[in-house]
Amino acid sequence: MTVSRPHSHHAPPSEQALIEQARTGDERAFTILVKQYEDLVYSFAFKVCRDREKAEETWQDTFVNVYRKLDQFDGKSKFTTWLYSIVTNNCLMKHRRRKLDDITSSLDEAPEHHDHHGDSEPTGAHAVPAWRTTPLDQVMDAELKKHLDEAIQKLPVEYRVVFVLRDIEGQSAEETSRILKLSVPAVKSRLRRARVFLREQLNGYMTS
Repeated sequence: MTVSRPHSHHAPPSEQALIEQARTGDERAFTILVKQYEDLVYSFAFKVCRDREKAEETWQDTFVNVYRKLDQFDGKSKFTTWLYSIVTNNCLMKHRRRKLDDITSSLDEAPEHHDHHGDSEPTGAHAVPAWRTTPLDQVMDAELKKHLDEAIQKLPVEYRVVFVLRDIEGQSAEETSRILKLSVPAVKSRLRRARVFLREQLNGYMTS
């Protein structure tokens, strides 16, 4: 597949125009779409899969899926939401080929922190910082980042993807629910459990 550079005096086509053109078999339009989103797809795949080779496979699988299923994108959600969903599905399928993480059962048994304030955070000894409020690069030194990365790898992928979308990618609970096809309460529940688990893993490296 070859890509032709658009003439500089032409306004760049809109995302919707590129999608429509790609649907008709326009390979140039599809290539431009890939170039616009390849970094986002690879970065998210790596954060979820935590493995460079699997992230590269997921990147390839995702754009093959996009090429084959572009006519199924109805435009009711953002294009990036659709992309996130495809990446997530590919990562989950790869994960399901392996044994489920042993920790899943212990997380499922973890006590809930019920509240009556929507997305407010749990309080007390198990309070977990909402890392999405401050870019990770500004609050963590190299050692803490290393321990956080190791802790995230220990999260079951179903919880990891929620944590990545909410606290690293900065997606809202509503957008995450659309990406994962979960209810908003389910998203909030998984995020709370993921944060509690990570906080326990980082005990000694992070303070309340």
